Amino acid sequence: MAGEFDLIARHFTRPVRRAALGVGDDCALLRPVPGMQLAVSCDMLVEGRHFLSTVAPERLGHKALAVNLSDLAACGAEPLACTLALALPRADEAFVAGFAQGLFGLADAHGIELVGGDTTAGPLNICITVIGQVPPGQALLRSGARAGDELWVSGALGDARLALEVFRGQVAMTALTGDDFESLRRAMEQPQPRVALGLALRGVASSAIDLSDGLAGDLGHILQRSGVGATVNVDALPRSAILAAQTAALQHECLVAGGDDYELLFTAPPGQADAVRAAGRAAGVAVTRCGSIEDRPGLRVVGADGQPLARSFRGYDHFA
Repeated sequence: MAGEFDLIARHFTRPVRRAALGVGDDCALLRPVPGMQLAVSCDMLVEGRHFLSTVAPERLGHKALAVNLSDLAACGAEPLACTLALALPRADEAFVAGFAQGLFGLADAHGIELVGGDTTAGPLNICITVIGQVPPGQALLRSGARAGDELWVSGALGDARLALEVFRGQVAMTALTGDDFESLRRAMEQPQPRVALGLALRGVASSAIDLSDGLAGDLGHILQRSGVGATVNVDALPRSAILAAQTAALQHECLVAGGDDYELLFTAPPGQADAVRAAGRAAGVAVTRCGSIEDRPGLRVVGADGQPLARSFRGYDHFA
């Protein structure tokens, strides 16, 4: 059986390209670009809470890094480096090899390198810290939304939550084709962080956040930090054809309260609409205007007729 340091050497040690010193010493050494600020974020994934035991290790490695890169995207930061803390129930060589393959596949796509971390025995738990850089004054923050701004979202929402409802047995597998289920499962297990869009929105968006706990909850963070309110048109929210075939009630739940989308939700002044669409084209991702920011506090979710929906929505909270 491989030991802790054998696993690290075999699966997580690679030559550094951007760092001064990477895996293998007590600390990594980074070379920040002069005049840039470092952006740092950390996310933890716990088996049974953030992912199912049936997920393929390659997809788990991808997602563990993706959810952290999504935080950098929401800040408009360029990825530089990351660390990995990994608790494993046992030294499973096949699992670690697959996990590393998925992690490094996404890392290489975004030019980020693993520079250190820790491994230990215990329940499966993954904690990644990412480090990025952004020019002073150009970071996208939650606190910049102003009344009159338009609300935008990237990609499509709700498929990850719909996949979860299938796993929970709330949506029958017989209602989906095999390709449909695989598409939903991929959305849940292999989200694509919108790093290029975050970079393109610097100087365009007034605030931003990534959608990890559902639109209602995450938008609430922007509203609270910015001291504003918002109206969201649920019929304007972008969705896949698979989700659009479900009942209206299920669509609304997945779109507004579903988590694990890892799309960007952001605001911009009305005069920036063309620049927002240009940023989407440059990043190769669709952007959709879905609401507005207002002086009146609170979140209002309305239909195409402008009337409030009969039910309220809340995002995911680990301790609620």
